[in-house]
Amino acid sequence: MAKIGNIELGDFPLLLAPMEDVSDPPFRALCKKHGADLMYTEFISSEGLIRDAAKSVQKLDIYEYERPIGIQIFGSEMESMMQSAEIVEQTNPDILDINYGCPVKKVACKGAGAGILQDIPKMVGLTEAVVKSTNLPVTVKTRLGWSDSTKYIVEVAERLQDIGIQAISIHGRTRQQMYKGEADWSLIKEVKENPRIHIPVFGNGDIDTPQKALEYKNRYGVDGVMIGRASIGYPWIFREIKHFLATGETLPPPQMSERVDAALDHLNMGLEWKGQRLGIVEMRRHYANYFRGIPNFKSHRIRLVTEENPENVRAILQEIKETFSEYVFA
Repeated sequence: MAKIGNIELGDFPLLLAPMEDVSDPPFRALCKKHGADLMYTEFISSEGLIRDAAKSVQKLDIYEYERPIGIQIFGSEMESMMQSAEIVEQTNPDILDINYGCPVKKVACKGAGAGILQDIPKMVGLTEAVVKSTNLPVTVKTRLGWSDSTKYIVEVAERLQDIGIQAISIHGRTRQQMYKGEADWSLIKEVKENPRIHIPVFGNGDIDTPQKALEYKNRYGVDGVMIGRASIGYPWIFREIKHFLATGETLPPPQMSERVDAALDHLNMGLEWKGQRLGIVEMRRHYANYFRGIPNFKSHRIRLVTEENPENVRAILQEIKETFSEYVFA
């Protein structure tokens, strides 16, 4: 049984990774519906929270049906991170997560996200300050190291556990790798098998099928897996993995009707949460994923990503449902 603080997550929880511009409340609602056990918000800038920047503050929105839910923050300044932890606690999430994994240049080059992997003592000091400034269980998401020559994750996990974090999620790549190449889970296994480690260890990177989830569970012994890119436009990945782990059977993929219904739900929730303009625009990045692989789909996709009127977008989606009703996803 994996536990973070007093939160019981079951025998092999499936976590939704925090993904910028993806893991918002509408997307999380779909992942929760299809079996995600623990979800995290998009990462939130500690500086933005302190300045009361509207975009950062909006990312604090969480809902009762999402629980357990973690709010994730990032930053490189101790005072800002401590103040952010206090702001986050007021919104009453179940968990506070610190992002030490984001490889994006604008974050890492400021010494935040994966950038802090170049300064492990600072990483430990920042984490300890956050742990001390909140009553929430603190977790960390990070990578193997900054580069191939600095994969210190086994030591890092020990040191972070020793100053009070209650779980760690490890992406099996370095910052240098970004998202390229294959994720290396061998060091995640080393962390898990370290006799000093007693907190849950979650693996992240390249889990995109139920078969791989089971294989990695058995091979690397992790307490659960965190899924990111494979869930974009495909929240059904969670139910497929759960079903396969429980029965050994592969569920058939969702067909056109279910995909269109999910896209409509996603759109409607986005409109409600973000307003019309942003709701329409930010949904556009998802259509290609919901309808990936369909032949002769390009003209429909172009209409979806250029239409400004919500009613017209809904009508296009209904038209897709009818036009491609015979199409079978394999």
